[in-house]
Amino acid sequence: MTKTNVFKALALASALGLALTACGSSDDGDKKGSAGSGSDLGLIKSGTLTVCSDVPYPPFEDFDKSAPSGFKGFDVDVISAVADDLKVKVAIKDSSFDALKSGLAIKAKQCDLVASAMTITDERKKVMALSEPYYDSKQSLLVPAGSSIKAIGDLDGKKVGVQKGTTGESYARENAKGAKLVVFPSDGEMYTAIKGGTVDALLQDLPVNLDHQKDPKQPGKFTIVEQYDTDESYGFAMNQDDKNLVDAVDKALQGLRDSGKYQTIYDKYFS
Repeated sequence: MTKTNVFKALALASALGLALTACGSSDDGDKKGSAGSGSDLGLIKSGTLTVCSDVPYPPFEDFDKSAPSGFKGFDVDVISAVADDLKVKVAIKDSSFDALKSGLAIKAKQCDLVASAMTITDERKKVMALSEPYYDSKQSLLVPAGSSIKAIGDLDGKKVGVQKGTTGESYARENAKGAKLVVFPSDGEMYTAIKGGTVDALLQDLPVNLDHQKDPKQPGKFTIVEQYDTDESYGFAMNQDDKNLVDAVDKALQGLRDSGKYQTIYDKYFS
């Protein structure tokens, strides 16, 4: 090889090296951009985790005009912490539970994820992907103070409020023999009904009935007479095709537990 050819070869190698370095820098930037925007998670809106929830259902989700998201509650705090870990914003939409538990909301791309005190069941696993459990719950029976209803066996002929499509409704149908079930679209209507005396009891998730029992606007007016251990756990629901999102949410939940942040949120609502 002549001296001239050597110089040409060195110049070409140098140019290629710079080109490769430039490409490497560009790739790294794209990767960082993806992590920050959540573009690798297949979100409806880049940089934002769109969450559907059936509101109100305190203490899990409730309206709060003073909060940045417009909502508050255990689910809201947990999923907001998950979104922080994913480096995306969170936007919450109020939706009917029927559309959520059937999987229609996520299939129609109304939201990326459902955070709505949703019990993990085999039936729901058929139509949606569910995260690892983030909360264990029980069912319970709430009645007005001084009621003759002391147990589920006393519900024969009584009007019992349940929420449509929930495991509370299923439990009542299987175990509240002789009860007249009154099905409501949400807890808001159920609680209004028992306050107005149009139903005799509410059968639903324990934390929600506990919230009613402790209602400062209705002190001592309602009491939980029974709790039912149904081995229920809640999970966040996502589209079955969104494997990257499911994996990322599960990883974030484990990170919250490992760091102690999950316990801090839990104690805020259930200590």
